[in-house]
Amino acid sequence: MSNPPRSPAAVDLAEAVPPTAASRPVSRDLWGETVVDDYAWLRERTDEVTTHLAAENAHVDAVLAPTVDLQSQIFGEIKSRVQETDLSVPIRKDGWAYYSRTEEGEQYAIHCRRPVGDDGTEGDEQILLDENVEAGDAEYFEIGVFDVSLDHRLLAWADDRAGDERFTLHFRDLDTGEELPDVIDEVTYGGAWAGDHRTFFYVRLDEATRPFQIWRHVLGTPVDDDTCVFQEDDERFFAGVGRDKDDRFIQIGVSSAITDETWLLASDRPTDALVCVAPRRDGIEYSVMHRDGQLVIHTNDGAENFRIMTASLDATEPEHWQELVPERPDVMLSGFDLLGDHLVLFERAEGLTRVAVRRWSDEQTWILDQPEDVYTVWPGANVDPDSHVFRYGYASMVSPPSVFTVDLVTGERTLLKQSEVLGDFDSAHYETWRHWAVADDGARVPVSLVRRRGGPDGPRPCVVYAYGAYESSMDPSFSTARLSLLDRGFVFAIAHVRGGGEMGRRWYLDGKFDRKINTFTDTIACARSLVDAGLTTPNQLVVRGGSAGGLLVGAVLNLAPELFAAAVAQVPFVDNINTMLDPSLPLTVTEWEEWGNPADDESIYRAMRAYGPYENVAPSLYPSVFATGGLSDPRVGFWEPAKWVQRLRAATTSGLPILMWTDLGAGHGGPSGRYDAWRDEARILAYIVACVGDAEPGDRAVTSA
Repeated sequence: MSNPPRSPAAVDLAEAVPPTAASRPVSRDLWGETVVDDYAWLRERTDEVTTHLAAENAHVDAVLAPTVDLQSQIFGEIKSRVQETDLSVPIRKDGWAYYSRTEEGEQYAIHCRRPVGDDGTEGDEQILLDENVEAGDAEYFEIGVFDVSLDHRLLAWADDRAGDERFTLHFRDLDTGEELPDVIDEVTYGGAWAGDHRTFFYVRLDEATRPFQIWRHVLGTPVDDDTCVFQEDDERFFAGVGRDKDDRFIQIGVSSAITDETWLLASDRPTDALVCVAPRRDGIEYSVMHRDGQLVIHTNDGAENFRIMTASLDATEPEHWQELVPERPDVMLSGFDLLGDHLVLFERAEGLTRVAVRRWSDEQTWILDQPEDVYTVWPGANVDPDSHVFRYGYASMVSPPSVFTVDLVTGERTLLKQSEVLGDFDSAHYETWRHWAVADDGARVPVSLVRRRGGPDGPRPCVVYAYGAYESSMDPSFSTARLSLLDRGFVFAIAHVRGGGEMGRRWYLDGKFDRKINTFTDTIACARSLVDAGLTTPNQLVVRGGSAGGLLVGAVLNLAPELFAAAVAQVPFVDNINTMLDPSLPLTVTEWEEWGNPADDESIYRAMRAYGPYENVAPSLYPSVFATGGLSDPRVGFWEPAKWVQRLRAATTSGLPILMWTDLGAGHGGPSGRYDAWRDEARILAYIVACVGDAEPGDRAVTSA
């Protein structure tokens, strides 16, 4: 076997003394076991803790100092590939074309519209909301609500300036551009205008950051007079609100991880009582869409991989549901849309997304074929229920995102836009393919791969990305930032492990609760299969994941530290047992249906104790680790990676750097501005290149820190 390729951009990291958090042991006694946590105090947001986090950031800067030029180079590469002044594909509704655009040098989007005549001619642009103006000099800025009234004269919009996902709701008169005096604090994502164009429904959070109330506000009335129209007291459930596609109904959706309930309200009668479609039944999921006096229902009731049912508005209870599209054992039916005489089905088969179209009038069904073997297809903005033209998005790991339409009557397809990649990018210079690994129990695990064509023979540096939770699928899509690795000779792999939804509902169920270990052993099997196939070596291999994928990274490093040269764990859920034992934390109670409740179920506790990243750190030859956190993160507490890093440093025998970067002005998703996000990504990519870009067999590419 030839030596791994040497990257000309590889550098050694600097030696530096990391900050050390004091050991202040706290004991936990549960199920006959005492567990000591030396760093529980890091959870408190005191001056001492924030000073420690700042010291960790300074340590990252010191260790990565030799990569400063490389970071700048990679940032420049990312920026140079992006069409900074760009325009989205407009969405037409009621004589208006809505779109957003970006301008070179600006961090955020500008939301606009133009009037459209019957002959297709467009009038002058009207700026509805310039996020750059509204953000001002705020360190963080995110829009959580952006909803235009049905008469197109008012805009409801909400902003978050801390990253904690608590927004302030505003209303703007689009005729005059003036802000109305109605301002509502402490709301979250979601909202819906009623048909009277002056009533707006919004969502409030409880103390645990759970969306639990739907409120009704009438413009021009005091906010203190607003009405709570729905409250969800079961802490497992989230509440949300939106409009049905045909604007006839306001929908209030209530969901836990495994159970749904939907309530309807006539849009033109916003003060009427809510009507429940079907009362919640444990483990039964469903969603609805209105069509000509019927409800079309997507549900797992009697169908593990879901099916489509219909019901009359006069009889919406499950006993009256009629089957329209049956369940198929080899196809996951993940959703649907309604367009004219067509039912559009969103499906998964063999680990890939696909679109099927069924004609109502004669039930004829066909699959929308795609040009590549490994790809991702998704529904676009289809706002007109009477249209027979379906808009969808398409991408692969070598093809930039595109927006297409297909005429469901004639079959004619039209490319509306493909995202432009500037510079000398040519998709023909890259190749993507599907690889199959075999898990310990014989399950076949799909892996999507991409690399630049040509280059030296033999193994290359490789990043394996995985998630494996919540039935979320990490589909093979395009990344302009990833090109900076591919052009340096890297292979990039997405491991579609159990716990995700890539292979259907059973794939998800086989990666949760007491079967969660499959998520981690699948990842290890995928990594080893890439080594066995000669694509990479352990000294060139990096594992990367975020949030629940960060938990995966931590668990995998405990199980097989020798398999990787480095790991990137972004906002990692690594202190999972302590978090799941604390119902006062945001999301904990709702998360019991994903991970289990270790306080009530000893078998769940034992399973978590077997894989929990933080509590299973032990003396070992750990690879280098780069962890990140967000001080305002309501989903994964900043203390989880902070504690984990301390324990890793105390346990590792490799002498390789264990780094921790906390964004002190953002939350779960990192920086809100695009340039700031590119700089963060450039830092991580430079770290990866430094760790494995010049690895030789038997060596590590970084020095002791």
